[in-house]
Amino acid sequence: MENKISRIDIGFVEDCEKWRLSSRFFPSKVGGKPAWLNLKDIPRKEDVECQFCKQPCIFLCQVYAPYEEDEKAFHRTLFIFICRNPKCCKPNNNSNLKVFRSQLEKSNKFYPSDPPIESEEWRPDIATETWTKSCYVCGIYAPSHCSKCKKVYYCSREHQVYDWTHGHKTCCGISSSLAESNFLLTEYEIVVEAEESFNQLSESEYVDDEKEEMMEYEKLIDHNEAGTLQHEKNVDADLMKMSAANDDEAFFDFTTKVKKYPDQILRYERGGNVLYISSENQVQEIPNCGKCGSERQFEFQIMPQLLNYLQFEDTLESLDWGILAIFTCKNSCVTENGYVTEYIWKQDIVDVENKDCDK
Repeated sequence: MENKISRIDIGFVEDCEKWRLSSRFFPSKVGGKPAWLNLKDIPRKEDVECQFCKQPCIFLCQVYAPYEEDEKAFHRTLFIFICRNPKCCKPNNNSNLKVFRSQLEKSNKFYPSDPPIESEEWRPDIATETWTKSCYVCGIYAPSHCSKCKKVYYCSREHQVYDWTHGHKTCCGISSSLAESNFLLTEYEIVVEAEESFNQLSESEYVDDEKEEMMEYEKLIDHNEAGTLQHEKNVDADLMKMSAANDDEAFFDFTTKVKKYPDQILRYERGGNVLYISSENQVQEIPNCGKCGSERQFEFQIMPQLLNYLQFEDTLESLDWGILAIFTCKNSCVTENGYVTEYIWKQDIVDVENKDCDK
């Protein structure tokens, strides 16, 4: 089966009405709780546990990516989770990340065969709560509930304690007073469109742009105004700093391809190639599918620009990455248990100055 697509799609975040991001509309989204595809057999705490701190990772984003040519994957979504503890976010290490694949045939027990109607009133019963209990704080499977009101469910004691100290204590038993959890990341819709050709600008024009950006960055250095990636809400400062310290062809290719659409947070090219941010710390070996044993292929990557939208309170001590590359089973094998773990690789921006000092 050939699952390679011929074009690159790029994704951007947009605000939208919250109801549009629910499971019944098969959304691609960032933040909030996951809009599960399989509404019954959702992941548990042990499935999303960070390998460092052993706490459940929180939902980062999901991408609706059906295999149009494959009946068993008529509906198909990839879900990415990340540990919110910045101490677990270690350079070029994927142990604080999880990715899951879920897919369904067109005819299934959760959704009608006809396309959804774009209305807030349409089929609100198509929800996880109709089939199972999910954690009020993070949205994964919740085996326990508040012993007092018995109305709110949790995946773990840690999330129950968190919710108790962040509002549930004052409204326990009053369901109408339950507020949304502020534990999760800011929620957005991901909108996707085809990437246009980059041939409109010549290579010499790109080189001139790079020189201009480097001159601007040097001015910032002279005035002590150069900020970090998240502090300036702009990816260019960190990328130019890396470029000044390291003549890296992969980095130059990255900035050249991203330049035309600097706000892109996702690049999708199933069966294509990762757009690495550096020639170093690229993934060397991709493990085969843990369920069927088939090879995995690159499907999409999350870009560093997404960090600009996550609204961390402390931007200097928070989550960080260069790119997050997702690899999935080439056969997109059937997921009888609801969700299958896929492979994610985290590549960070190399701190070349410190690296040179270590030599």
